[in-house]
Amino acid sequence: MLGVVENHSLPRTAAFFDLDKTVIAKSSAFTFSKSFYRGGLINRRAVLRTAYAQFVFLAGGADHDQMERMRAYLSALCRGWNVQQVKEIVAETLHDLIDPIIYDEAASLIEEHHTAGRDVVIVSTSGAEVVEPIGELLGADRVVATRLVVEDGVFTGEVEYYAYGPTKAEAIAELAESEGYDLSRCYAYSDSATDLPMLEAVGHPHTVNPDRALRREAAARGWPVLSFNRPVRLKQRRPSLSMPPRPVLAVGGGGGGGPGRAPTAR
Repeated sequence: MLGVVENHSLPRTAAFFDLDKTVIAKSSAFTFSKSFYRGGLINRRAVLRTAYAQFVFLAGGADHDQMERMRAYLSALCRGWNVQQVKEIVAETLHDLIDPIIYDEAASLIEEHHTAGRDVVIVSTSGAEVVEPIGELLGADRVVATRLVVEDGVFTGEVEYYAYGPTKAEAIAELAESEGYDLSRCYAYSDSATDLPMLEAVGHPHTVNPDRALRREAAARGWPVLSFNRPVRLKQRRPSLSMPPRPVLAVGGGGGGGPGRAPTAR
């Protein structure tokens, strides 16, 4: 357990979670590829390519160069997609695709942080159209995610805000300023060495199923190493641990200003 409930006379605190391979067992961006194929957004070749990228991602953690190539590929792939159609496909398939791959251990941690009075923030490199509904499903309070440029209701293929590496740490710092979080008392969780800036930004960093580089860093710095290996549907968990949907504040880029200043509850 995570200790005592927050003393609300003290500054507020939060727990920041990476999404892929930390809260869910796969890549959120690639999980919907077959649904996008059935919806006519991508062809079979793209499905196979995203399946291969998913394998690379899961096999040992994508490094910086691989992540950059994935970003360029996915942003180009999305060019011309109708944003509303994407949102509808995600909404229709969310429970079938994402619910079964949520780590039971992560869901329990999210609940424990809420019980202790902390906000829960999902910080993901995947696109907001995918991450925001997942954040709501998980009961998160806020979401930081990559945002693509939209014109006339379609993606242009350009990236407006990329939630990756140092940018995640910058978003956390801006959230701390706007929300009054004391980062020295905040928590962060990730599987990837590319998230070192995010982990270094808080007083209680934790590694989850870490890649080799992050495992070395964790050993050198004395950071906890957690092993999550029990994907489970939320409805199959004990009733006392089920998580009702919570309104999510979208954070980062876009019309709401910069990271940490999005005012609209979703």
